[in-house]
Amino acid sequence: MTAVLEARNISRDYHVGGTLFGAGRVVHAVKNLSFSLDRGRTLAIVGESGSGKSTLARILTLIDRQTSGELFMDGAAVDIGRTGVTRDMRRKVQIVFQNPYGSLNPRQKIGDVLMEPLLLNTDMPVAERRERALQMLVKVGLLPEHFNRYPHMFSGGQRQRIAIARAIILNPSLLVLDEPVSALDLSVQAQILNLLADLQDEFGLTYVFISHDLSVVRYIADEVMVMYLGEAVEYGSRDRVFEAPQHAYTRTLFAATPRADVESIRARLARKAAAAA
Repeated sequence: MTAVLEARNISRDYHVGGTLFGAGRVVHAVKNLSFSLDRGRTLAIVGESGSGKSTLARILTLIDRQTSGELFMDGAAVDIGRTGVTRDMRRKVQIVFQNPYGSLNPRQKIGDVLMEPLLLNTDMPVAERRERALQMLVKVGLLPEHFNRYPHMFSGGQRQRIAIARAIILNPSLLVLDEPVSALDLSVQAQILNLLADLQDEFGLTYVFISHDLSVVRYIADEVMVMYLGEAVEYGSRDRVFEAPQHAYTRTLFAATPRADVESIRARLARKAAAAA
């Protein structure tokens, strides 16, 4: 099977702080990352702020080019520094952002939000664009009458559903989800995660899921990559990484995350009571 996404020794450097009296320095935001992802699978990328997750997301979504290394999508090499971002590339990869309130144009009706990617990236006629947008609205759990409403008329969870519909309307090979549920209430998080799982099953979608929430990662991921200071310090199947983490940083990260099961809560309360006695 040809991987939907493959990275070979991807690095990204930034030059900062140059002045008349000094040459500045180089920040190695991403260092020699290599991984592959097959169709219909989910790779979760976890790590603290500053670990390089967002930089990698910008490379995968063709916003920034890598400084070195090779990136392949559907078996074809991608180098936006040489070719720019073509219409075909843009159709292949889409992103859902963290903030459902800031990712939609408040002056655009929802129907126009959904039809815009089709207008920019396809030669589809107006009637067909409209029909496709209405179908996608229903697919994400909204109603046809929402088509002519504005973003401020929706809740955060509904806006994220709209953002997901916009991202998948082009049938992308890869969907990058950058903290897509962290701004939502817990009950709404569960609904969005279930929606993403259903859409993945129906359309064979491939996800790169960026998150700091390990409980969410454990629910949705097939493979997990743990990043620290720009490097992948752990990479493997979800069950292997969670049950037998190999790197000290991964173990520290897991230990710092409170567990929500009943026995763990009782143990924490017992320790607190013992400390207060």
